Amino acid sequence: MKPMPWNTPADRRTLLRTAAALPAAAVMAGGALEGTAAAADAPGLPDFAPVPAAATGPELNDSGYFVGRIHGNLHWVTDGFYQAMFLSTREGVVLVDAPPTIGHNLLRAIAEVTQANGRPATVTHLVYSHSHADHAGASSILGKDVVRIGHAECRRLLLRADDPNRPAPTVTFEDRYTLQVGGETLELAYHGPNHAPDNIFVHAPEHRTLMVVDILYPGWVPFKNLAVSQDIPAWIRAQDIAMGYPWRTLVGGHLGRLGVRADGDLQRAYIADLEASTRASMNLDPTPYFDTYGPQGNSWAIFKTYLDAVAVQAAAPVAAKYTGVLAAADVFTLDNAAALVESFRIDAGLLGPFSTRP
Repeated sequence: MKPMPWNTPADRRTLLRTAAALPAAAVMAGGALEGTAAAADAPGLPDFAPVPAAATGPELNDSGYFVGRIHGNLHWVTDGFYQAMFLSTREGVVLVDAPPTIGHNLLRAIAEVTQANGRPATVTHLVYSHSHADHAGASSILGKDVVRIGHAECRRLLLRADDPNRPAPTVTFEDRYTLQVGGETLELAYHGPNHAPDNIFVHAPEHRTLMVVDILYPGWVPFKNLAVSQDIPAWIRAQDIAMGYPWRTLVGGHLGRLGVRADGDLQRAYIADLEASTRASMNLDPTPYFDTYGPQGNSWAIFKTYLDAVAVQAAAPVAAKYTGVLAAADVFTLDNAAALVESFRIDAGLLGPFSTRP
């Protein structure tokens, strides 16, 4: 890799002191917005690298969605932001997830497919990948008679949420569940918490397809803060679990295209590079931060500016390496590094200058 311009101690110290004076997100994004008016007028919005052609999916129709066959009676639908998957069976349709951004286009996509193959268009079963509203929030449009299936923790979380748009599943499982409807089969499995406490793996073995949401992002870097995951070490392990399945096609739940196995390998390489860079950056000299804010008694300022600067240093070479390779490497790598910094501190015990005093 080409040496970065801040590889000398003096240059790096200048960069980090500058970063310490700004919110971390502003360092790579080119400045923060100052309210709704600024966003609406769009002055000073940052420029980002073009999205690589390999990251884009099929064009949407005039209604704003695309529906396509994965294999046999297994299909997927996307609006370019979110994805769902469905099986057309002799007895009705099994739908996996109901993202609200797709909304009623789910029903239009299903009708389009079932009219073509002469199968029933009624959704009889809905599988929740997990309880989050951005993937389950259109569940209510399916009515009360659909059989909703999810992990036991999904039921607990949705009962607590008491959201009429996300009725709790009535069929639950702890470890594994085989769903057989109209000659079609889905294998549901829970491998522990990762992105969410209830996130499951949905495998269609006959179709060599795996749907696992918010774990792998084909063609893109993960969403901010490592997919806003609640258990970062488990989220990283979940990538390996996903790659352990014998799938050919991945439905990742986000963005505009399906995944292939090379996408999983590429994301794991990105995460490995980010882990290595973050570990190295956690040796950053804390002296300027303690010298500046310690006399003021502002402990939070010490933490914020130091941790922000560590994230900036960790993210920079990784963002440079993957820009043009993975879409949005320059958008979310800083946020992902910041999440990894906190996980290393709290989960792995890499406390840096905040460790046990000698």
